[in-house]
Amino acid sequence: MSKHVAIFNGKALVESRDGKCFLPAECLPMESRGEEFVFRIGETDYHACSVASEEAPEGYHFSDIRSLWSLLSEDEFKAVGKGEELCHWDAENRFCGHCGAPMRRNTEISKICDCCHREVFPSVAPAVIVLIQRGDEALLVHARSFSRPFFGLVAGFVETGESLEESVAREIYEETSLQVTDIRYFGSQPWPYPSQLMIGFTAQYAAGELKFTDGELSEGGFFTRDNLPLLPGKASIARRLIDAWIEGVI
Repeated sequence: MSKHVAIFNGKALVESRDGKCFLPAECLPMESRGEEFVFRIGETDYHACSVASEEAPEGYHFSDIRSLWSLLSEDEFKAVGKGEELCHWDAENRFCGHCGAPMRRNTEISKICDCCHREVFPSVAPAVIVLIQRGDEALLVHARSFSRPFFGLVAGFVETGESLEESVAREIYEETSLQVTDIRYFGSQPWPYPSQLMIGFTAQYAAGELKFTDGELSEGGFFTRDNLPLLPGKASIARRLIDAWIEGVI
């Protein structure tokens, strides 16, 4: 069995039936603007490529990838995310970063430069995200980059030369002036916007006064389970962490 993932500027081609969305089961007549990538998830082979136009064939439409979380099956949503990441990598690596010559496809997951023989592979940017507990409260924050007025969790990219736990402690201190202890791994999630890996942690408040010092956060505070602000959508690991705390699992 095979399905097709057509990507255009952060949107995926789908058809809607009975309140759900589905990826095309056939190759549709659309102009590609990059390489095709084939990968397997479960029992299905997915063919992914970026297309040149948002004009969809009859019966199909393009939808923002994030909005498809509750509309696609779990495997198809994963396939759309992986397809988006591969198409982004393809577009960003048309030319060699060392000598500037054109790159060509070498294997299913690599490109090579025929001039200097540099080979490149898709990469992800690891980022930590953490739920900080203080007694019966959890720290929820609003970032200036959020497009909606919900409150999420402290997060940031891992820097070179540091462990994940060091990154958690640094990001928390840089963004909130707080110190934490008992940093524990929770889980991870691919976040293809465009190529991130979110790595979730919990931590316990240790010391400090809450201050938003680096300008990335605009507001926030410690909330109890019975007095919560608007929360992130269920597709994110931020919401999984918050829900686990609300349910007393962590």
